[in-house]
Amino acid sequence: MIQNMPIALQLFSVRDELAADFRGTLQKVKDLGYEGVEFAGLHGRDPQEIRAMLDDIGLKGMSAHVPLDELLAAAGSAAGQAQELDFLPRWETAQLDLPAAYAQRMSEVGRKGYGMFAKHHVFTVENGQLVPVKYPDPQKLSELPGYEQEREKVIANTRALLTGMPANNVLLYGDAGTGKSSTVKAICNEFAAEGLRLVEVKKNQLYQIPDLMDKLAANPLKFILFIDDLSFTANDDNFAALKAILEGSVGGRARNIAVYATSNRRHLIKETLTDRTGDDIHEADTRQELMSLSARFGLTVTFQRPEKARFEAILTELAKQHHIEMPHDQLLVKAEAFAIRAGGRSPRVAKQFIEQCEAGVQK
Repeated sequence: MIQNMPIALQLFSVRDELAADFRGTLQKVKDLGYEGVEFAGLHGRDPQEIRAMLDDIGLKGMSAHVPLDELLAAAGSAAGQAQELDFLPRWETAQLDLPAAYAQRMSEVGRKGYGMFAKHHVFTVENGQLVPVKYPDPQKLSELPGYEQEREKVIANTRALLTGMPANNVLLYGDAGTGKSSTVKAICNEFAAEGLRLVEVKKNQLYQIPDLMDKLAANPLKFILFIDDLSFTANDDNFAALKAILEGSVGGRARNIAVYATSNRRHLIKETLTDRTGDDIHEADTRQELMSLSARFGLTVTFQRPEKARFEAILTELAKQHHIEMPHDQLLVKAEAFAIRAGGRSPRVAKQFIEQCEAGVQK
């Protein structure tokens, strides 16, 4: 079987040059950068002579336009194949048990998927349809030091989803820059080979999720519907849509789908003092309604801004990963000053500082 087939030139396009100077033209084709050629006639030359010429120049004969009667005559005997088609590559064939191969592929479909789900593991939604992300964020769990205890809860829930066990919808809540979104993307990358796929859904697309979930429910793979930086105003129409998706709809949630959302707000709703001093007769009921959305996430994981010791541990590990050669004490002092200017300590700030050190901005 031919593998990694090289780029070849169809020699019919230079037939006049071949007729005038056969070997010289082949040499020019090689000099242009081509690795193979497709013949359109042999210009009265012996196939074995052509094979020797190709080997000497460093070209491969990839195919040839040959009259059918000549091809059948040459294919009729091993001697004919060796002589008349000597300049062409040799094909290898092998018997294949198609039923067994099909059964093997079907047994792996829950991990490898099919169609676009076999080639891609991250998707977005456009006009209600899934669109593959060709170049997803390559974030790895090993590149996220700190918050291992918080992250382990999300990983355990994801493993439950992959094994068909009951899995919770997850809310990753906390301060900005603490790695909530990176955690979800890294987990998806980590478990893609086990059949996990990530579908990113924007807040204004929440109304499309029920139809999307119906389509994905019959898929043998497991899906995380990822909603990043989620928050609502009190009168937001998407608020009720997400409540129904999480729980409350007459349709049950498919066991191969879970919703993972990140937010900087614990209760997801933007509130003002006016909301608490208004003229609502049943104020307590209204506030309970507003807080009920976050309660529908079975698992809430909090990512708080790191204290100094955790921030320094994150810095130290990132410096090792990026091979930063700077005295440790000097690294910590510079990073602390950088964090103050950036608005406070966070894993994101630590990563930005280390990347600046790697680029030579920080010295």
